[in-house]
Amino acid sequence: MIFEQHYLDCLSQASYFIGDESSGKAVVVDPRRDIAPYLASAAEHNMSIDMVIETHFHADFLSGHLELAAATGAAIAYGSQAETEFESRKLDHGERLSLGQVQLEIRHTPGHTPESISVVIYENADDETPYGVLTGDTLFIGDVGRPDLLSSKGVTSEQLASLLYDSLHQQLMSLPDETRVYPAHGAGSACGKNLSTDTSSTIGEQRADNYAVAPMSKEDFIDAVTEGQTAPPAYFAFDAMLNRELRPLLDEQAAPTALSIDEVIGHQRRGTVVLDTRDPVEFAGGHLVGSINIGMAGRYAEFAGGVLQPGAPIILVTDDGMEREAKNRLARIGFDSVVGHLADPTQALASAPEEVTRSSRVDVAGLSQAISEIDDLQLVDIRQPGETEGGIIPGAITIPLTRLNERLSSLDASKPTIVYCAGGFRSSIAASRMALAGFGDVSDLLGGYGAWQAAQTTATSSA
Repeated sequence: MIFEQHYLDCLSQASYFIGDESSGKAVVVDPRRDIAPYLASAAEHNMSIDMVIETHFHADFLSGHLELAAATGAAIAYGSQAETEFESRKLDHGERLSLGQVQLEIRHTPGHTPESISVVIYENADDETPYGVLTGDTLFIGDVGRPDLLSSKGVTSEQLASLLYDSLHQQLMSLPDETRVYPAHGAGSACGKNLSTDTSSTIGEQRADNYAVAPMSKEDFIDAVTEGQTAPPAYFAFDAMLNRELRPLLDEQAAPTALSIDEVIGHQRRGTVVLDTRDPVEFAGGHLVGSINIGMAGRYAEFAGGVLQPGAPIILVTDDGMEREAKNRLARIGFDSVVGHLADPTQALASAPEEVTRSSRVDVAGLSQAISEIDDLQLVDIRQPGETEGGIIPGAITIPLTRLNERLSSLDASKPTIVYCAGGFRSSIAASRMALAGFGDVSDLLGGYGAWQAAQTTATSSA
């Protein structure tokens, strides 16, 4: 058996290549949209990818099932509860798929979504103990999939949590302790609330350490898994629907068109979003008026999906040579409307100083001065609820970055505003988004809440 985990750090997303050397057949489970790594694996091992299995309709990324099917002729398969616009095979509960010696057993494990499945892997057809299980978003390392993402579709989180309890105890926890656990996500994903940095485990380790499978009643379980969830990015509903549909395929080799500064400004004035992917420090030093800063060093695509509208035309400003990567990472969440990129940004911005502005960033001392001197200061904390539970700067309004778009109207764009996050990366995103929305005096806090908290601790110690 050839078994590979392909892990994508920027989305905390895991996909899997499983091949049988005796037959030369392989399957890919939960592929990302840019499929070159799986094609490379198939070529390396001299295998054909015969099937793409999706454990569920993903909400946090646009899957590569259509791209893989087009490139290899592979069939696309889901659990039998899934309905798709494209041709797909329905996998029944208990069904066995043979790759040769390697066997895959399908188990229906609804709860995160109604159609969720897990894939139990047997290295040999007559093995009693499975090699492992691909749990999708049903069971994570240290957590379980959130059951609240479909509340807008008429399915309550309590109903799904009840199904999730049964799936965990009747299907996954019934596997032997030695069975390896391979989930679809790790720490940082918004598909759960307490995911481990580990990307694999065993059923036995999860039985001992995972709070969600500890002995408890179904009622207590429902309370435990529905409380304290983060606010998911707004694009989740868009991706969940797009993963069911026929859609254009990604050409991951194509680079966006190079545009002059005049062409970029022309597009911007017609409503195109200018997305500046440089580091916040570079962005603050000079950027095109009205552009949004989302640095590629962080969870770039996820943050973009939280503050940009799906389908909105986008022009990229990137460091030299990063334009194709910036385009492809947006495509991983289905944001395909990249018009082009600004050619030679340093020279282009220098040639049009009247179109360039700087960002206002304040340090902790500057924030303290603003708090004491500005009566109508608007202080905005854009961290997630789990982060703000540990404390906020007094007087701050809490709006998670993933909910900023929908709650901008609740803020007063005429007031002096300072926005902060944990360390100063997300706050640059929020401040640039607010500036685009017409906030005339907006700054972000260098070092974020961490810097403010450190300053308070130092002041207390000195006193």
